[in-house]
Amino acid sequence: MSASKHIQTILNGTIQSLKSVIPLSMDIKSPSLMVQPFEQTEMSVLIGIIGDIKGRIIIDSTSNGFSKIGATMFGMPLEGEMLESFTGELGNMIAGNLCTTVVANGVEIDITPPTVIVGTSRLFGFQHAFQLPVEIADVGEITIILTIDE
Repeated sequence: MSASKHIQTILNGTIQSLKSVIPLSMDIKSPSLMVQPFEQTEMSVLIGIIGDIKGRIIIDSTSNGFSKIGATMFGMPLEGEMLESFTGELGNMIAGNLCTTVVANGVEIDITPPTVIVGTSRLFGFQHAFQLPVEIADVGEITIILTIDE
């Protein structure tokens, strides 16, 4: 299977995973190519991908956005260390679900533990990247970044 087919499978699997993990209405925008660096302004979670394709998934939003998702899923707003822990676990749930989804389409991947990044940062070091903007009802926008290393 070609790299472009793997990427398409992972993007489609990410959309399916978001819809199954986050219990809110969402509007998935079209993916687009992005260039280095990825500039984070507030909060994101990064999960490494290894296997048939190598790269990273970054789920980027605001702390308020992640808190609203947490409030919907757990019935209470989250802040501080609880919010950071939830953000990592949300990334883990989405990426874990993605692994299960794409294997049915012939793509074998595994994930690394999530890394939560808080504050302003810039990420370099990827060959290709795709961004997938998602508008979630009552939350706002989150952006899924898929970086490809090879």
